[in-house]
Amino acid sequence: MSQENNKQGQIDVDIKVEDTTGAAAIDEPAPEEVSTFRLVATLAVAGALAGLLIVLVNLHTKPIIDKWKAEQLQLAVYEVLPGVVRYDTFYLVDEELSAELPSGAKESEYKRVYVGRDENGETTGVAISRGESGFQDVIMVIFGHDPVTGKLSGMKILDSKETPGLGDKIFKDMNFVDQFFAGPETPMIGVKEGTGKGEPNEIDMITGATISSKAVIQIINNALAEWKPILDKGIPASPADVAPAEVSP
Repeated sequence: MSQENNKQGQIDVDIKVEDTTGAAAIDEPAPEEVSTFRLVATLAVAGALAGLLIVLVNLHTKPIIDKWKAEQLQLAVYEVLPGVVRYDTFYLVDEELSAELPSGAKESEYKRVYVGRDENGETTGVAISRGESGFQDVIMVIFGHDPVTGKLSGMKILDSKETPGLGDKIFKDMNFVDQFFAGPETPMIGVKEGTGKGEPNEIDMITGATISSKAVIQIINNALAEWKPILDKGIPASPADVAPAEVSP
């Protein structure tokens, strides 16, 4: 009796299982294989466009940057040669100072000095620029020098990437900078602050930026060692004061 009841209580359920895997595999498109040539071509085109953009930007900005640098250099010359009315640029040509470059020569290939003049056209000093390695990168310095007395009249950092907060004190710490405007004798020696003997060629270095401040001193000393034999030969008269040669009819 119980078996019959169990049979009556049973419910037959038909379960259909559909295989969707095959259908999905048929309906989904196979991934398209990208050829190596297309990848290389795409990268080449993108690289060419980026390069062209860089060139165009450089062509547009270079004249602006060059003009700005020339203006900053001009201001720096007047700053390190206090009291000058004007200055002349002389190039080092065959170990001689020349106001003119050889025909077809590039100005960037020649070293130069800037000779300061007073209202009477007399030489008051020479500004020299030079760059050498500091702690981080090249430090570009311009300084004023009196060839007669051998003393400095000023110093300015034209370019520096020294460590912010430390090495950048070579142009931010005015106690350090002002020493070069006080007429120190050359060649200079760097001393730790408070340890000097009061010699006229001593420069107190910056605590925490000893390498950078010592580099500035060394750059100036090296520049003077190179230029002194040239300057000792004599500085030419200003081209503006030289009367043009008379032309015979």
